[in-house]
Amino acid sequence: MELGLVLRFLVTGIFISETWTHGRPGPMSSECLENFLRITLSVEYFEDKYLSFSAVDQSGIAWELDEALASQCGYTVTYSSWNNIEFRASALSCHSRLEKDTFTVTIQVKASHTPDMKNASIHLKSASCHYGPWSLRELLCETNYMEVSVRRDVPQTVKDLIQEEPEDWTLAFPEAKSGEASIWQIVFHQPEEKRALLVSDAWSAGYGLNTTDTRILLRVPYNTAQTQLVKAQGITFSAVRSSTFYKEQWMILMVNTAVACPVDGVDYTNKMIIWTVPKYIQALCTGATSFKDILVEAGVNLHKLSVEEMASRKYVLSNDFDVITMKVPIGAEGGYYKTSVNSGQHGTRYCINLFLEHQWEDNKWGLTKHTIIKEIETPFELVELIVTNNSNLSARIMNVTVGTFLLDVELVNLTVEGATVTVPEAVQHGYQTYEIKYANQSKAYVIHVSFDAQSIKKEYLRDDIRTYTLNVTLEFIIHPTSETFSVPIVTLSAVKDAVLPSARGFCDENSLHLHITHGNVDQNWMPFISGRHLTPGAAEKYNYSLSDNGTHLAISVPFLSSLLDYEEIHTSGVLASLHLTLKDGVTLANKNFSVSCRFSPSELIQCFPNGTVVITAVKLVRLADLDTSLLVLSDRNCKPSLVTEKTATFKFNVNTCGTRRKFNSTSITYENEVIYFRTGNDSPVYKLKFVCLYTIKQTVDVRYETKNNPSSSIKPGFGSLDLSLKLFKDESYSDLYQELEYPVVKYLKETLYFEVELLQPADPRLELNLEDCWATNSKSQDSLPQWPILINGCGNSKDSHRTVFHKVNYSTRVKFPQHLKRFEVTMFTFIEGTTQLQKQLYFHCSVVICSTMPQPSDFLCQRSCNPGKHRLDRSTEPQPHGQASSGAVLIRKENMTGRGEYTLF
Repeated sequence: MELGLVLRFLVTGIFISETWTHGRPGPMSSECLENFLRITLSVEYFEDKYLSFSAVDQSGIAWELDEALASQCGYTVTYSSWNNIEFRASALSCHSRLEKDTFTVTIQVKASHTPDMKNASIHLKSASCHYGPWSLRELLCETNYMEVSVRRDVPQTVKDLIQEEPEDWTLAFPEAKSGEASIWQIVFHQPEEKRALLVSDAWSAGYGLNTTDTRILLRVPYNTAQTQLVKAQGITFSAVRSSTFYKEQWMILMVNTAVACPVDGVDYTNKMIIWTVPKYIQALCTGATSFKDILVEAGVNLHKLSVEEMASRKYVLSNDFDVITMKVPIGAEGGYYKTSVNSGQHGTRYCINLFLEHQWEDNKWGLTKHTIIKEIETPFELVELIVTNNSNLSARIMNVTVGTFLLDVELVNLTVEGATVTVPEAVQHGYQTYEIKYANQSKAYVIHVSFDAQSIKKEYLRDDIRTYTLNVTLEFIIHPTSETFSVPIVTLSAVKDAVLPSARGFCDENSLHLHITHGNVDQNWMPFISGRHLTPGAAEKYNYSLSDNGTHLAISVPFLSSLLDYEEIHTSGVLASLHLTLKDGVTLANKNFSVSCRFSPSELIQCFPNGTVVITAVKLVRLADLDTSLLVLSDRNCKPSLVTEKTATFKFNVNTCGTRRKFNSTSITYENEVIYFRTGNDSPVYKLKFVCLYTIKQTVDVRYETKNNPSSSIKPGFGSLDLSLKLFKDESYSDLYQELEYPVVKYLKETLYFEVELLQPADPRLELNLEDCWATNSKSQDSLPQWPILINGCGNSKDSHRTVFHKVNYSTRVKFPQHLKRFEVTMFTFIEGTTQLQKQLYFHCSVVICSTMPQPSDFLCQRSCNPGKHRLDRSTEPQPHGQASSGAVLIRKENMTGRGEYTLF
């Protein structure tokens, strides 16, 4: 189509198949078409270059053509199709050289790589064409101008039109020769007035005027001031009515130089172009009363078509009484499709360069030849572009084909992740582009990019499937109009290459651990436990640890955490579970992991030596609605001191909160229970029994037991009954022998001051009573021989040196006097006659733990040898017993000195 003749433009993406002489391609080729010369430019020489056109006159001067000068002088530059550029010159163009029946045109083409045309290469092309006999009047409708030429062989004398103006026609064209016939004046006929212009004024106004020996010519661009729009048979014409006066020797002659060209008359119906042209236009036939058709011919690209050729192309040419109609199927041979853009959408238009030649004869003007060149462009038709995903999954290459396009389309840019890059730059981002040309003069573009390119979006779909999404926008340019359009490409490939995260769960004595090995789908997955998003910032609040080294995610949660679920409490331990979910916030994909372990009941119950008990009750999964803050002990006034969502912690002393106490031969047992009541129900739905068992010098692990009914048991929790046997320096019992003073050396006349104490638990309801005390010559309590000191809580009746008991009173050091017994033994006890029994002795005592509360059946704890007590026989009721031993005591005669060691347990 016409370029508008700015005539300095960039030639890109054009292919020209014509050749130069002898089969060798050249920069330009020419063709004669009746009264036209057509010059075609080869893209091989002019691709990617800026061009300018000039017409060269007979003096060798190059006149650079712009749009106005080209229309005024009879030159046209068009894209006759998407693959070539045409330069057309009228036989009577301004710079043509006419010789008999031949006209010669010379053009100059400059080609440069820059728009300022610096360092331009210059190409000249000159061609001569024969032209046939002229009609009396010839009318030409070109795409950018109207032209009329009239034979001047009928002189007419006109009075009162001679003006005393200097003859200026010699100034109209530089090549005009002095003394030759030349145009003198032109008068334009408007409905309201007439306007006369001298040649120089008409030229300045954009009109083209010329003469030959036999003809007068007027050329009118479509946009001049004197152009009128008129109607004929409903078709709009651009018309100029004018009379041209010229000097012929001593005569002033006049010719009618009216011209009219259709500007519409094209319809599109049922994939058919219908071009209608009225046969007789009033502006051209003024004064005529009879008409006769001489010839009607039509063609394409200025080539006339025979009847047979039209039929083969399914063209239809109709010559009716008052109109000529030409019908051409859209897409028929002779035309071409070009790419177009409408509201950003890609489509095509069918273009065809038709021409019509109508010759008629009337009784006023004689023979008239009317040639109309009509470049027709159909309305925009949307073309759906097909995106085909031919990705190579094994090679991990995305292969996307986009098309099809006409050859006037070129891919110039790609937009990836918001950044626009040129096609060469796209290679650096991993995008390779290829052009595929097809035999039907179309093409497609192929995009290659690796699955692993940074811009490819990877998402986990399901099972072992990942999706790879290519999201790129392709920007195209259309030649030569430089229109652009974009094609967004979003393609998805599903590949079975997903590696899901895997986990290893384990527990230690304090925590549950999950070590998750990252797969290739969880880069953006986030860990959740019980709906809580685990973050390093929240780790301190919920008392867990979270770390990620890039390959593994490590999570550790302590046993007593609100993030855990407690399944059951059993004799084998507490079953706790950690349930973790990895979630993708975008795709909503998730992966669940869990670890379950049994923990020692000692984690829930602590029996401290001073009688303090700390019990932690856990909420079981089966009681989801349990409110841990409403848990209580047997005494319902005892409530938890610390509450979390899933635990309640109680801290109390064994003699409070309704704690029950039992004795047996080696221990004291304390029992209580944690209870939960629903509102309005007096029967507990949760009951957790627990036991603290204090044994003599023994410590064992806590054990638990749970059942399916509301009553659950923790049995038992263990502590120890700690006893000590200490040696003091005097009866004040204030100065204890220290470790560095052992071994303690005593002489036979000296006294040993012993104190037996219940160290733990600190329960005021307990009382320590002595049962037996004896001495041995070794550390073993059972070694022989043995020397009794106390028997059944009383001194040895066979010993003349009786044991003396001392009362224990409350003091700063003694908080519970009932937990201590004091007595003294003289060293003469260990003399038989005059013989010293042993030089080194160890002392041992057995004790019984009693209750301070009156118990009628508790006969064992009532002693006659103890202050305020009455001795009875042993009871059958079990009571906790224990033993304490001392280290060695060295016995010396009065004249001996030394040290002895006393070790307390």
